Amino acid sequence: MVSTLPVVERFHSLQGEGAHAGRSAFFIRLASCNVRCSWCDTKNSWSENESPQESIVNLSKEVAKARSNGAAFVVITGGEPLHHNLSPLCDEIRKVTKQQNRTPISIHLETSGVDPITGNPDWISLSPKRHAPPRLDLLKACKELKVVVHEKEDLIFAEKVAKKTRSFKKPLLFLQPGWQNTEGQKLAFEYVKRNSQWRLSMQTHKWLGIL
Repeated sequence: MVSTLPVVERFHSLQGEGAHAGRSAFFIRLASCNVRCSWCDTKNSWSENESPQESIVNLSKEVAKARSNGAAFVVITGGEPLHHNLSPLCDEIRKVTKQQNRTPISIHLETSGVDPITGNPDWISLSPKRHAPPRLDLLKACKELKVVVHEKEDLIFAEKVAKKTRSFKKPLLFLQPGWQNTEGQKLAFEYVKRNSQWRLSMQTHKWLGIL
């Protein structure tokens, strides 16, 4: 049974992007990522060996404390969180927060979709990458599809991935310009303006200068 996980950081803030932008959330950022996007803004999360192993029990208690201080949900992110078996962590979070408030806190997962789903998250935000396409089970299960846009090829990829989800329950579709990428901003803005099924996601936490 997994009792610890490598944790880069955890903090209580606001969700900055996607469908739940602007809502209070507690974030757990796990270490380890083999996807390794060149534009990644958390490259310190790539190596598992550089982050301390943290107790799942203690992390769950921190989630419960954040909930009592206003967090609407917990976000498990990375790195690539599904490199790890998330079931023990999610089970413990649900147990502890249910004891606190009769109902467990909602668990959100941010993933590139390269590994099988574990932990039975309540909300999956799938952010697939051109160089590491997502698994079919993630395409079926995601509640939102969020593609980062730097160049025209990313728009083609976004439509290709979105098309694969249309035979399932359709997720919310987001295009998110790469941070400080002028071309990506222009492409995403113009594409969303012409294609009503897509929405624009901006990294509001970066504009506000908060975690």
